[in-house]
Amino acid sequence: MQEIIATGTQRHHETLLQVLKSYYQLTKPRIILLLLITTASGLWVAAHGEVDPLLVLVTMAGGALAAASANTINCLYDRDIDYIMERTRHRPLPSGRVQPRDALIFAIALAVTSFTLLTVFANLLAALLAMSGIVFYVAIYTHLLKRHSTQNIVIGGAAGAIPPLVGWAAVTGDLSWAPWVMFAIIFLWTPPHFWALAMMIRDDYAAVNVPMLPVIKGDEETARQIWYYTLLLLPLTLGLTYPLHTSGIVYAALAVFLGVIFAKKAWELLQAPTDRDKARSLFKYSILYLMLLSAGMVVDSLPVTHQVTAAIAQNVQVLISAIGVMS
Repeated sequence: MQEIIATGTQRHHETLLQVLKSYYQLTKPRIILLLLITTASGLWVAAHGEVDPLLVLVTMAGGALAAASANTINCLYDRDIDYIMERTRHRPLPSGRVQPRDALIFAIALAVTSFTLLTVFANLLAALLAMSGIVFYVAIYTHLLKRHSTQNIVIGGAAGAIPPLVGWAAVTGDLSWAPWVMFAIIFLWTPPHFWALAMMIRDDYAAVNVPMLPVIKGDEETARQIWYYTLLLLPLTLGLTYPLHTSGIVYAALAVFLGVIFAKKAWELLQAPTDRDKARSLFKYSILYLMLLSAGMVVDSLPVTHQVTAAIAQNVQVLISAIGVMS
């Protein structure tokens, strides 16, 4: 099958732009965007809202290159099942627009560039963390788990949770409790996010014998697991405010607001697990949820936010004191 994919359906690019587009598609850029947003949360919180622009540029570039490398290798490894599934058949490798050898060289070049960039301009810890994300995603998730265990996305989700560690390490050169809480937030967010998608495309996974939870356990059990993980996730998001005191009231308020909506959508899916529209709604919201939660961490870390909240708190205290005197 792989030989047929590599040669029998080979297509040729007509312009340089088409070549660049194919290699760009190999990196799964939409996934990278979300990873960069979570990287930014680690950067800004670690720097207390005052980041070095060059460090931000280098860390974001290094993280993007590492994620692009991991995604390219994933495409390379999964080109056989991608060829079978209709929604992925037209990707660069199964369609023959890019050859496996070229994709591998591309992935290695991306990883080497990422490691060099982060080591030289940030620090070795940030570089090693970025490389660990590649190794975990490729070796643990793609190779060991994806085609063999219903826990594939649970354990494999650790790879997608590494970006805030990279961002934090790039600023501080070490890891404290706060970045690990950020890691845990993404780790617990991943199953509800991905299982909602898996419920929508369950037939595709069944066709290629990938044991995603909806395929093996069904929609009802998947919806139940989504609900459980959501209940674990929401209180954890407040851990950055208490007991760590890494983030403040602005982030906490946003986390509660976003979490209530997340729980509502997970509960609605639990009540109607076969409803694809509810699964789609949860999946789309889960992306927005993580983006806004990460943005909330960034905004909360800014000095101007601290100044505004301190001024409000002071005015509230004055008002309370005045009311007490009047009474």
